[in-house]
Amino acid sequence: MRPWARSAAWSAAGAALLAVVVVGSAGIGPVRIPPETVMKSVLNAVAVPAGIETSAGGVGPLPIPGVGLLTIPGVDLAFASPFAFPVDSVHQQIVVGVRLPRILLAALVGFALAAAGTVMQGFFRNPMADPSIIGVSSGAAVGAVAFIVFPAALSTTVALPLVGPIEVALSRGTGTSLFAFVGALVAAFGVYAIATRGGRTPVATLLLAGVAVQTFLGAVVSYLQLQAGESLRQIVAWLMGHLSGAAWSEVAVTAAVVPPLFLVLLAYARDLNVLLLGEEEARGLGIAVERTKRVLLAASALVTAAGVAFAGVIGFVGLIVPHMLRLVVGPDHRVLLPTAALSGGTFLVAADTVARSAPAEYPVGIITAAVGAPFFVYLLVTREVTEL
Repeated sequence: MRPWARSAAWSAAGAALLAVVVVGSAGIGPVRIPPETVMKSVLNAVAVPAGIETSAGGVGPLPIPGVGLLTIPGVDLAFASPFAFPVDSVHQQIVVGVRLPRILLAALVGFALAAAGTVMQGFFRNPMADPSIIGVSSGAAVGAVAFIVFPAALSTTVALPLVGPIEVALSRGTGTSLFAFVGALVAAFGVYAIATRGGRTPVATLLLAGVAVQTFLGAVVSYLQLQAGESLRQIVAWLMGHLSGAAWSEVAVTAAVVPPLFLVLLAYARDLNVLLLGEEEARGLGIAVERTKRVLLAASALVTAAGVAFAGVIGFVGLIVPHMLRLVVGPDHRVLLPTAALSGGTFLVAADTVARSAPAEYPVGIITAAVGAPFFVYLLVTREVTEL
């Protein structure tokens, strides 16, 4: 079977498994909901454009020079659901308003971490590489912990022409995610800048720079924890990974970043295969090695940053899922990358379901480590791994 046909077949199977796990997870909780009710609730929430409505109220009054005060009528796009299944309103609210945002965020974060881990293992030709190897997770931890310990101003007033002063507020959760995202990108591109000389970025130098920066940022996080005082519990919870309190806005932001960048990574899957032969061999086969490495590093860093910004540092997903899927589907990244990404989403949804089903909810990072590490060891013992 041709590689892209294999990729489509494995991706279809992975997507079907992910859908089954999502539906099953949405029915699990203090209130048990049957799968058919979950599916009907989701379909009832689907909204499609149904027309345009105008209202007398809108923007304004705006002071237009030479015209005076002007109010612009509001124009709203009306939406309606094509489905109207009879579902209890409480069940509808539990599925759509409470559980589904958390489940979809878990799927997107797992998808992102597994995709980035697959690329990093191929990029470094090292099965022990994961998204944190270039300092992304450590940078996100420093940004989030620094904001928790020394919260910046949460609101400010911005004066806009024609509109006047507008108060812009930044919630604590949004600020933590924003600082984590910025910290992740600063760390990743800092490692890249340190390792780049004369327009070339040797993989070995990049790996060592990543280890050095990770160690330094780990020391910064430890220092900040000593200064945390009453915020220490919040810091520990963030560092162990969490998905509680996920909102649709967080799902929308993550969904706007992760899938487009994944397509970029997938477009370079064949080049990543060639890079496994070595950089000189790749140049001989016509691959623009340095440009490919920059694209892969930048896209992987952004995907990882989008994942950890809202969910904290969740370990093992980017390490064990690509490895497990490589043992199943083989090393061809055209097949491995989409299959591992979908499996990462499935794995994290399942792990978070276990975490929130416990009598006292656990951080999801504990579940991923406790479940993933023994299974990883089992695979290594029962199936010999000699190369990527």
